[in-house]
Amino acid sequence: MDSKSFQVWWKAFRFHYASASFMPGILGGMIAWTYDDQFRAGYFLLVMLGLILNHLALNMADDYYDFRHLVDVFDSHGNPYAGGSGTLSKGLIHPAHMRNVFTAFFVIAIGIGIYLGLVRGVLIHFLLAFGFFCAFFYTAPPIRFGYRGVGEIAQLLCFGPGIGLGAYYVQAQELSWEAFWGTLPFGIMLFSMITINEIPDYLEDRKAGKMNLVARFGREAGVKLFILSLLSAYGAILMGILLGKIPVIGLISLLTLPIAYKTISILRKHYQDPIQMSPANLGMICIHNFTAILLILSYTIVGFKEDNLLSSFVPLFTLIILYLPIAKLISKALSIKRKGEVQ
Repeated sequence: MDSKSFQVWWKAFRFHYASASFMPGILGGMIAWTYDDQFRAGYFLLVMLGLILNHLALNMADDYYDFRHLVDVFDSHGNPYAGGSGTLSKGLIHPAHMRNVFTAFFVIAIGIGIYLGLVRGVLIHFLLAFGFFCAFFYTAPPIRFGYRGVGEIAQLLCFGPGIGLGAYYVQAQELSWEAFWGTLPFGIMLFSMITINEIPDYLEDRKAGKMNLVARFGREAGVKLFILSLLSAYGAILMGILLGKIPVIGLISLLTLPIAYKTISILRKHYQDPIQMSPANLGMICIHNFTAILLILSYTIVGFKEDNLLSSFVPLFTLIILYLPIAKLISKALSIKRKGEVQ
């Protein structure tokens, strides 16, 4: 594969959204280490591989089925953070090739899940089935969650406690409220991210019959739903701390509140203009990622053990490696945004 082909497929992968999967996966493993002294690096890395492949497959499956349902045909709003990758609608990738790739990714991810269930507990198979069901049928027929106004809730459950509890169970072979509360904010913030990304797509989604919550109830309702869900995510962090399920040092995750305030301000002012509101879409990505990183750092500090540095730092090193390409993309986007403001 030459560099040009790789760039096209990398665009189709939309790796910058994969943090919605690997962040709660990392935290679930870290919580097992922090509270139960349970951490097996090999299983942890297998979970990471499965989560990433599943998320990339999900991104491509969404593109593929939205293209088949003509959603991308109407996509002309110019907001780079909403809609699909554009690789199918622009003819950069043949639909059959994308279908083959995301099918292969799903098969490998499912194979990893089946193996982990055999060696670590059958409950993993149930969590795997739930995760695949939510991921594949978000846009795939006949269910198409994303077209019926329930996809946002399904993704909240899957990309928060669902992944977090699964990653925790692989390590500790039991479930815990700590893993639930620690990863619940991720799921709620993903709900917020999906909602704000649906606002620029409002007209296009309605034309294509993709009746998600924003398309169903309108952009104004979408703005209110976004604000409520985002504030609820911070509320979940505070509640987890008050209940003793999240370490007190987790309060540092509230450092992203100024970004949240600015994002809400931009959205309320420009929600009718897909291009002008694009900094709010970028802001939500930053809120989700930076809040997750600060929570992971909190658990790294609490779970640090001098006699086992490998287990203490493997999740953090994994986060750094996985997040580098996303950080590069966000840095580039922020640079473009600053140049636009100067001009």
